[in-house]
Amino acid sequence: MSRIAAAIKGASEVGFTVLSMSISLIAVFIPILLMGGIVGRLFREFAVTLSVAILVSLAISLATTPMMCALLLRHPQPGRRGLAVSASEHMFNGMLGTYQRTLTWTLRHPRPVALVLLGTVCLSGYLFVAIPKGFFPQQDTGPSGRSIQADQSISFQLMQQKLRAVSSRSAQGSGGG
Repeated sequence: MSRIAAAIKGASEVGFTVLSMSISLIAVFIPILLMGGIVGRLFREFAVTLSVAILVSLAISLATTPMMCALLLRHPQPGRRGLAVSASEHMFNGMLGTYQRTLTWTLRHPRPVALVLLGTVCLSGYLFVAIPKGFFPQQDTGPSGRSIQADQSISFQLMQQKLRAVSSRSAQGSGGG
C-alpha cells in the first residue's frame, strides 16, 4: 500500500489507545480544577494549561505525525548505519546490561531489598511528621524598613536632625516615622 494509506491505517489502529490515554491524563487534572482556596486558585491555571497541551498533543499525534511520517520517512538502505544510530544503540545496550545486572542481584537478595524498603517507609513517615507542613511560612522573616518624608525645601542639616530623632525613637521601641 502507499505510504499515505499506511499512515492513515496506522493512525486508525492506535487512535483509540491514544484517545483513551489522553482522556485519562485530563481526568487526573479534574480534581485540581475543582480545588478551592488559595491553592486551588494557584493551580487552576496549571491544570488548564496541561489539559490544553494534552489535547493539542492528541491532535498532533493523530493527524500531523502520521502524515509527516508518510511524507518524510524513507526505507533505510540495508547495511548502512549512521554514527548516531550506532552510538545510541551502544548506549542503550549498556543501560540494558546495567538494568539486567541490578535486577538479577535484587531478585537474588530479597532480604536486603526488603530492609531498604522498610527503611524508606520509616524515613518517609519520620519526615512526614518532622517537616513543617503548610502553604505559607509560620513566621515572616523578611526585612522591614522605614522611611521618612519631609518638605522638598528642607535643608540637609535639618533632615539629618529629623532622621536622628526618628532613629532614636525607633531604637527605644516607641515607633514613629
